[in-house]
Amino acid sequence: MNPLTLAEEIINGRRITREDDLSFFLTCDLDELCEGADRIRAACIGDRVDLCSIINGRSGRCPEDCKYCAQSAHHHTSCEVYDFLPEEEILKACKMNESEGVDRFSIVTAGKALTGKEFDQAIHAYETMHRECKIDLCASMGFLSAEQLHRLHEAGVTSYHHNIETSRRNFPNICTTHTYDMKIETLKKVKAEGMCACSGGIIGMGETWEDRLDMAVSLAELGIDSIPLNTLMPIPGTPLEHLPELSEPDILRTIAFFRYINPEANIRLAAGRALLTNDGETAFKAGASASITGNMLTTVACATIRSDRQMLANLGREVKPVSRKDV
Repeated sequence: MNPLTLAEEIINGRRITREDDLSFFLTCDLDELCEGADRIRAACIGDRVDLCSIINGRSGRCPEDCKYCAQSAHHHTSCEVYDFLPEEEILKACKMNESEGVDRFSIVTAGKALTGKEFDQAIHAYETMHRECKIDLCASMGFLSAEQLHRLHEAGVTSYHHNIETSRRNFPNICTTHTYDMKIETLKKVKAEGMCACSGGIIGMGETWEDRLDMAVSLAELGIDSIPLNTLMPIPGTPLEHLPELSEPDILRTIAFFRYINPEANIRLAAGRALLTNDGETAFKAGASASITGNMLTTVACATIRSDRQMLANLGREVKPVSRKDV
């Protein structure tokens, strides 16, 4: 089948399942696949680009052994280590992102789950942000209970992020301290709470193409609303430090078939954008409709947000207006 023909079928309501011949996505012409993915994006999502930003609310000392992660206590990296950030610092970052026209702001914490006093601190921070800001709020805090998710929801959080990382088959090769099924159960709790479910993974961790296809289908089966796609940037001191970087064509093929399989989800660029032309411009022509921006809120966060907005404007895409007084 021609990718453009399949794209029209998807626009008209067809949905890809495990029963389909997914190998087609691996052999078809890449340019046509990307063009079809962009057509699906335009029809199902539109030209509006969703920009989110995150702050690392608690860093390092994570007891989980995820092989890609700089924050795991099992690895020897130069990762910064600190407890939950002061609320004032989080609120300041939230307001900066809102003023720069970012759609959503998230606190991300290292560890299996945020609990106890630190979880209470997070709830208070979200209540303050919800009261003082209009930006949408997201959280990424590990394996939370249904009660914790409900508390976050009540505090103003509308979206919860929890990556499945890879395929069910490959997951034990990446992490042994928790299971793929634990991931799935957490996402089901998110959906049951009525929150936007954000879940994706990382490509370039030694998985097969079939693993990537399986991840895409699994996310579709879960009804995930936002799918962040990270490309591994090997970190010294982690078990994956010597893996080769993926090529741009391989990244674009992955983004494109994720769009075919998840036509109505936001396919979100995350880590690894530096491997793509103009920090991701080609991906927005291959089905991507969203991005993480702000460079993890470093000192160049504003510059990163503004350069992203300019790149998207050049592509004819729409983003949220800024509210800075000097603009």
